[in-house]
Amino acid sequence: MPEHGSVPSLASTLQQQLADALTAALPEAGAADPLLRRSDRADFQANGILALAKKLKGNPRELAAQVTAALPAGELIKDIEVSGPGFLNITLSDEAIIRTLAARAADTEGRLGVPVDAAAGTTVIDYAQPNVAKEMHVGHLRSAVIGDAMVRILEFTGENVVRRHHIGDWGTQFGMLIQYLIEHPGALKHEGDAADGEAAMSTLNRVYKASRALFDSDEDFKARSRDRVVALQAGDPETLELWQGFVDESKIYFHSVFDKLDLEIRDPDIVGESGYNDMLEETCRILEETGVAVRSEGALCVFFDDVLGPDGNKVPLIVKKTNGGYGYAATDLSAIRNRVQDLKADTLLYVVDARQSLHFKMVFETARRAGWLNEDVQAVQLAFGTVLGKDGKPFKTREGETVRLEDLLDEAVSRATAVVREKAEKVGLSEDEIVENGRYVGIGAVKYADLSTSAVRDYKFDLDQMVSLNGDTSVYLQYAYARIQSILRKAGDAVPAAHPELALAPAERALGLHLDRFGEVLGEVASAYEPHKLAAYLYQLASHLTTFYDQCQVLSPDNAPETVENRLFLVDLTARTLHQGMELLGIRTPDRL
Repeated sequence: MPEHGSVPSLASTLQQQLADALTAALPEAGAADPLLRRSDRADFQANGILALAKKLKGNPRELAAQVTAALPAGELIKDIEVSGPGFLNITLSDEAIIRTLAARAADTEGRLGVPVDAAAGTTVIDYAQPNVAKEMHVGHLRSAVIGDAMVRILEFTGENVVRRHHIGDWGTQFGMLIQYLIEHPGALKHEGDAADGEAAMSTLNRVYKASRALFDSDEDFKARSRDRVVALQAGDPETLELWQGFVDESKIYFHSVFDKLDLEIRDPDIVGESGYNDMLEETCRILEETGVAVRSEGALCVFFDDVLGPDGNKVPLIVKKTNGGYGYAATDLSAIRNRVQDLKADTLLYVVDARQSLHFKMVFETARRAGWLNEDVQAVQLAFGTVLGKDGKPFKTREGETVRLEDLLDEAVSRATAVVREKAEKVGLSEDEIVENGRYVGIGAVKYADLSTSAVRDYKFDLDQMVSLNGDTSVYLQYAYARIQSILRKAGDAVPAAHPELALAPAERALGLHLDRFGEVLGEVASAYEPHKLAAYLYQLASHLTTFYDQCQVLSPDNAPETVENRLFLVDLTARTLHQGMELLGIRTPDRL
């Protein structure tokens, strides 16, 4: 095994040996898939021989025997049994399991042997899209959490990832806000630290409410506000400067919320609707000149045979409105042009609410008709469902208001800190550690509850369950990691060391085989954009660890030194895998909990 770089999984090595044996036994069959899968009768079962025998009109059990005979002698396979109509039940050797895991542990690149995809391309991920001058609410949670996890996972597997935060920073409401600011100079100034996110949001809220009240009550102010929208879209310097003030103030607030969420948002990656303003007219011209869009009742529209309204008539994608204003589609299509032509993206990944699926279906189809998307460039919506309350209805406050994201995160941290504090004395945590771990546990609980659910499904937001030490929660995984660190601290002079010569107990084998699947799971998660499968893998890993603890004492004085070292090796590699997997989900793993 290599000391660094990718390490083939046991399954991939076995798959290759079986495929070679099939070719050797039946050269006339050409390349054949042994259809290898996990099995509860052995470690693996190969089911491909039956279909191959039918195709070649042969006896499947005889063919299975031929394949078995053609397998190379070596350390990989301990036992192979022909079962039923030619199935192969395969048990791997304990030696092969430990040697493969030792190679993963010895990977000097710190990747646990997970390969880098040599054929990886460039993916632009559009996620975490708040609106300027508006508070972030629970509806903004999923895009940020899921998008951040996919950024981490894709980058780890070798993809060149470009982050984009398509913030709402353009439109008619800014005419109202800017006009109010012109008539009330200094309204954006706030007391306290200039970098205080809560103060920034308080100021923005105050200005918005005051300007809205004036807009609704004063027809002259309403007219001046509408004129100000025209000035903004025309690039009037004074108007743009004041608009930039709202954007900058909002960014202070955005960063404060994302910091609470333990999620990095970088300024250069924030390219809002305004970033494509100069492209809108050209986008419309190209679509009209190529016949992709047509004029309908004065508006520039794209029609689709399969998008119909209740009356049976075609519902268009409106690119340019009758009054000359641009719809969301014009901005989204211009963004596609920029990301494909300038950023050289192979894949555009949009982490956007499932309720916008029809809009993006039409936008993507329009971009394909225009030639901006093709066989070499794909656009995918990673659609996500709604966050529900315990009652199964959309998550609201008792007053029926949308839950502020800051309030939700603060409550999660508060609940988690109480849980940590209960066990703090036993572990010996200082007050600073209690506060820090409370944050890690609380934010981790919120993220994991989101990421452990298939993105397209709705899920119930239940903080009591999220911060529980029992069940499929991040706290359970964090506790598993911390428990291993405690064992390693108590090990004294004993050190983790692989001993391939030792026979493994059933719980050791199960843990080892699951550890070896880490790279395979990451590959599946990256290709299908399904972070919940990584969460499921990590939960199963922690569950295997619990069974291992119950059945195999690590530091028992009754164990031979090599048994202690081998079990320390297994738990240490488990901790490293848990740490890496949780990090890819954006969740911290404290050493003591």
